[in-house]
Amino acid sequence: MTSPTLAEARTVIAAAEERAQEIGQPMNIAVVDAGGNLIAHVRMDGAWIGSIDISIKKAFTSRAFDISTKDLGDNAQPGNQFYGIHASNDGKIMIFAGGIPLSRDGKVIGAIGVSGGSGEQDQTVAEAGVSALSGVGADR
Repeated sequence: MTSPTLAEARTVIAAAEERAQEIGQPMNIAVVDAGGNLIAHVRMDGAWIGSIDISIKKAFTSRAFDISTKDLGDNAQPGNQFYGIHASNDGKIMIFAGGIPLSRDGKVIGAIGVSGGSGEQDQTVAEAGVSALSGVGADR
């Protein structure tokens, strides 16, 4: 298993940033490696300072559980199987949409985390980043 390179992380971020500009929402965009460690982060002009930490934690969460934070969040509601998971890992778990695993050859190699808009906006920007990695030899 190989983590994304810095160049690949920058490609992912650039594509996500382009999508954020298209929808007119400044974002924080983070990419982590296979171990959940930060490779690169961008805070677009005007993006919320409070979303820096959230974007990094979304990427970590997505990699830690190899699931999108949207799907994890859907399953973390009261009465569902992962209810309370957000309180694990010393508060590093984010269950808002916008975190998606990055894969290569069917194996998770890292993740992207996006924060700064609505859940739908964060998710679409993260998906744009994932698609960019797909264009350089990885898969989702």
